[in-house]
Amino acid sequence: MTKKLYYHSAYIREWETRITRKLEREDGTYLVLEETAFYPHGGGQPCDLGWIDTIPVLDVLYEDGEILHKVERFPERDEVGCRLDWGRRFDHMQHHSGQHLLSAMCLEVCQAETLSYHLGVDYATIDIARSDLPPYDLMMLEQEVNDQIYLNRKITNYFVSREQAAALPLVKQPKVTEDIRIVEIEGIEYNACGGTHVSATGEIGMIKLLRAEKMKGHLRLYFKCGYRALKEFNDGMEILGSLSVRFNTAKEEILDRIAKWDQEQKLLQAELNAVKAENDAYLAEKLLGDRQGRFIRHVFVDKPLKDMQNLAARLTDQAEVTVLFISKSDNKVLFVQGRESGFACGTFFKQHLADYRGKGGGSDKMAQAGFATEENAMAFFHFTEQSLTEHEEDRRE
Repeated sequence: MTKKLYYHSAYIREWETRITRKLEREDGTYLVLEETAFYPHGGGQPCDLGWIDTIPVLDVLYEDGEILHKVERFPERDEVGCRLDWGRRFDHMQHHSGQHLLSAMCLEVCQAETLSYHLGVDYATIDIARSDLPPYDLMMLEQEVNDQIYLNRKITNYFVSREQAAALPLVKQPKVTEDIRIVEIEGIEYNACGGTHVSATGEIGMIKLLRAEKMKGHLRLYFKCGYRALKEFNDGMEILGSLSVRFNTAKEEILDRIAKWDQEQKLLQAELNAVKAENDAYLAEKLLGDRQGRFIRHVFVDKPLKDMQNLAARLTDQAEVTVLFISKSDNKVLFVQGRESGFACGTFFKQHLADYRGKGGGSDKMAQAGFATEENAMAFFHFTEQSLTEHEEDRRE
């Protein structure tokens, strides 16, 4: 059985050991070591990564009492040197200890038990037994958990028997019945846990609550600890700095400046809409005057789909016409009819779009589609135009 060095100390970064077994599987190459500090997946904590000699460790699994290290290839010798990706390990330690502390404060401050924990690449989450948490309570929770960090409470871990565990005020009774590992935050909680942790709450650095989200009747808290929280702050400051330069104003005045800018944009949009409506009225009159029969077709160089839809609606309101538009800049085709012609727009698109590598659809009265290339869009436009022409000729006969 592999000796688990991470239970002796979570701070072991490098060690020498011997390979006891090599495995070739369909999904890759695995090693079993005599002793390891590589932590496998488990308890909501991702596995460690690093190197065996100079060979990258790709994954670490726990199976039947053995720890399997997935590697790119077998080392040339059985006596190997191992090294952890310490940045990844310490990040996991900060977040796992941070989760324990946050869960303890949720129970104390919010009377909410933690139901689950997940540590992802971008952030960590806990689900707590609350349906809601007002902003003020979230603020107080964050304040309290960081107060406990600054008190730098000692974090220890040790193994106890089933009887000893039963005498401790554990957060939850463990499923295992022997060699029960306890993680204790001094004066805060006792928790049965097999993960890696920092040695004192001060090493968590800080805990930043990002947001709260309702999830299946409970509440999910998103948070970051330590260096991730610092990066979150630095990223936010970089964005604030860019906005400050963009609006030529101090950081403290950005919200007021954005509100003013938003109002200016609304006024400009209202003016633009009025100009568009005026242009559409003129263009609609021209298209209606130039039409042949009841069919209007037009190729636009750069008219957005929304504007084509507005113009088509104006045309079909003014006359009993069928409208076929294309925007070459967007590779979009629009087909609208304001009368019963026996030619269903959506059905026609569904039947033929795939032949031109287009995607879209619609109803009997209106359909729209987008294409990867202008060539495909124009080909479908001309095909639809021809089909409509033939359909009208058949109807007249």
